[in-house]
Amino acid sequence: MAEISAALVKELRERTGAGMMDCKKALAEVNGDIDKAVDYLREKGLAAAAKKAGRIAAEGLVESYIHGAGRIGVLLEINCETDFVAKTEDFKALARDIAMQVAASKPEFVRREEVPGEIIAKEKEILAAQAANEGKPEKIIQKMVEGRIEKYYKEVCLLEQPFIKDPDITVQQLITEKIAKIGENISVRRFVRYELGEGLQKRQDDFAAEVAGMTKNC
Repeated sequence: MAEISAALVKELRERTGAGMMDCKKALAEVNGDIDKAVDYLREKGLAAAAKKAGRIAAEGLVESYIHGAGRIGVLLEINCETDFVAKTEDFKALARDIAMQVAASKPEFVRREEVPGEIIAKEKEILAAQAANEGKPEKIIQKMVEGRIEKYYKEVCLLEQPFIKDPDITVQQLITEKIAKIGENISVRRFVRYELGEGLQKRQDDFAAEVAGMTKNC
């Protein structure tokens, strides 16, 4: 068995936020491999967090984030169980990270259960037609559609997106790790994302200038 040094335990604790004895035990279980120890603690954290997931989270905060000299703005409501935790730096940092995620990755929903059924039905219809046009056999089109729908969820649902600061984990896994560390249930309730000029048509003079530029090149 590899020797478990204090420095290794300290590094694992800093990476995971787990207790010192838990870190030492995890390293012993995986023969000193720190990456495997991180996975081990995540698995344990998932189990611990699952027990907290059903608890009421009615406190929390509304986080605001502005990016790009005021071009993108996000308002995010994230909940925890107590006002005490809502005021901690760990919770505030998590709220800010998730608000930044919304700004960068443009999710449309928090979780897959919020995606309207008619949207999924339409996506399946389009994906099935695409697969058929690619000449795929009928018997595998359904499997392809289901696989692409899963990919769609990962694109539009905040909790299923890869975390922008660590793409090896999802936003939900990030939250789960924080639940295990903080000891309270944490839940993202809702968000709004604004992008300057999004959905607006260009002004008429801008359009005219574009047409004039195209005419000169003819």
